Amino acid sequence: MYKNFIASEWKKWLRDPLMKFMVFYPILFGIIGRYVLPLIAENTGFSIEDSADVIVVILVLLVPHVYGALIGFSILDDRDDHILTSIEVTPLGIHQFLSFRMAVVFALTFIATTYVIWFSNIVDMRLVNILAIAFLVSFITPMTGLFINALAKNKIEGFAVMKGAGMIIVFPIVALFFFDSKELLFSFAPGFWPAKAISSLIRGEEILLLTYHQYYFLGLAYIVLLNIVVYKIFLTKVKV
Repeated sequence: MYKNFIASEWKKWLRDPLMKFMVFYPILFGIIGRYVLPLIAENTGFSIEDSADVIVVILVLLVPHVYGALIGFSILDDRDDHILTSIEVTPLGIHQFLSFRMAVVFALTFIATTYVIWFSNIVDMRLVNILAIAFLVSFITPMTGLFINALAKNKIEGFAVMKGAGMIIVFPIVALFFFDSKELLFSFAPGFWPAKAISSLIRGEEILLLTYHQYYFLGLAYIVLLNIVVYKIFLTKVKV
């Protein structure tokens, strides 16, 4: 059954040109980091090393935003076709159906984030740290997809919500320039925690307010909690 779901989801993504582009879009992030940025640095004197944490954070946080939009639009399609209502009366149930689909985009985000950090080669990061960051970042994807559906009724509204949600990526990036308690002003943004965890790995824990493990596990608890809250709001909004 799950094999058929994966095949069905994959065909649906590839059928729509925009969603097909979004599936493979994160590949560009790795290419930009590995080839485009060094070329820019060579011709402008820009120092990649001095801004390494900012560059990695930007490339990494774009991945859950893209895949979150992908699953968000996919669910909007299902709502248009009344598939969620049909699923509710089947033995599968809406919770298992959505959980499965969120697990698929979670896995895609994990693989894509791992690829982006590794292939971009901006910093020499241990594999265990790359996998840990990818795991944390992947929790942002289902939350983004559900958030789009909690506020939008169709794809047009979904695009507006996606653009608005994209603005929140700015806050974790700005937070990278603060190293004292002022950085917590930006901690409401889900991306703040993986951004600071990445920065602590690259710059070292000594100059930051918290340790890598504090940023990581506080962020993990916060983002999981946000997923639960947004999921409940989503169920209320779509009335399934």
